[in-house]
Amino acid sequence: MDDTGLPIERAIPELRTALAARPAAVLVAPPGSGKTTVAPLRLLDEPWLGGEKIVVLEPRRVATRAAARRMARLLGESVADTVGYVTRGDRRTGPRTRVEVITEGVLTRRLQRNPELPETGLVVFDELHERNLQTDLGLALALDVQRTLRPDLRLLVMSATIDTERIAAFLGGDGEPVPVVAGDAIEYPVEVRWKPLPDRARLEGQVVATIREAIAAEPGDILVFLPGMREMVRVRDQLGDVGAEVMLLHGSLPAEEQDAALAPPRPGVRKIVLSTDIAESSLT
Repeated sequence: MDDTGLPIERAIPELRTALAARPAAVLVAPPGSGKTTVAPLRLLDEPWLGGEKIVVLEPRRVATRAAARRMARLLGESVADTVGYVTRGDRRTGPRTRVEVITEGVLTRRLQRNPELPETGLVVFDELHERNLQTDLGLALALDVQRTLRPDLRLLVMSATIDTERIAAFLGGDGEPVPVVAGDAIEYPVEVRWKPLPDRARLEGQVVATIREAIAAEPGDILVFLPGMREMVRVRDQLGDVGAEVMLLHGSLPAEEQDAALAPPRPGVRKIVLSTDIAESSLT
């Protein structure tokens, strides 16, 4: 794989050194740095991995599929070649798959079925700051397996906003805290334009007006955050023929519609994506 130019590339040598020396590490890097998609691929040829698989945990199904597709594109391959994914009711892997992007419940079931995690050399817990029962249970079980059955199993925790000292000490157990590797990010200029909601005005109407202003005044695509599905549908219906493709991104939608919302726009067609905070927390 060629150099991606993403900031996380500069942290990879230190990450390799950390995992060669210790059974676990913490990787902290801002959103958009490439840690989710680049770091696992850069570790595939490490001697300690011994040709085994890397399992990457994502907190949501939409993020699982998106991460796998992005990694496959970086390798110039299709999903189910070197990189595949597994979610509840949806599996795309093949005989050559070495990186499996999975949802957290899948890992828990695997650990319950076979605690030794055969053919797995590294488990990556991505976005660990999104704490939930499945995340905590999966990490606790993986640590127990590492300390009792698989001392060769590596664990990597990744996040942009985690308490690094606390998690490094937790992963280190009774010994020294595990290494913490920090990455940086590409910074982009941000301009804030404040449009308060007038008294007695409906949120959807104000959002529609703001989108129309933006589409007329600015180039490029638009990502709009809304509270829920009801508001998203109302905004879409009120936009009408706005001169762009309007798509929804919500966890309840079919996988095909979620993937279409994340796909690049067609040539010459602008895209407006109406989303809940799923795009903020899992798809940066």
